[in-house]
Amino acid sequence: QVQLVESGGGLVQPGGSLRLSCAASGFTFSLYAMSWYRQAPGKERELVAGISSFGGSTNYADSVKGRFTISRDNRKNTVYLQMSSLKPADTAVYYCKEPKGGYWGQGTQVTVSS
Repeated sequence: QVQLVESGGGLVQPGGSLRLSCAASGFTFSLYAMSWYRQAPGKERELVAGISSFGGSTNYADSVKGRFTISRDNRKNTVYLQMSSLKPADTAVYYCKEPKGGYWGQGTQVTVSS
């Protein structure tokens, strides 16, 4: 069955960086676009970034443009989210998603605080 397992979250100071990973299994990863979402306490889940199946096309929420980079390694069936210049407003649970099938990972907590 499809599995998406996120990792790499944690506590980081404002201005710091983190790299999230999402390891996929149970489907032909290289054929599918992938996305990262986040959900902050009391807020709706929102799209952060997306990447096409071979990585040639990416898109970002305005709030993270220039600070976050989505990438993927189809040999490792993994999608990444490199986050830099982190702000307290980036605090959320981050989820990866395979959009076509609607599959979600379990999420990883990112907390930006001094």
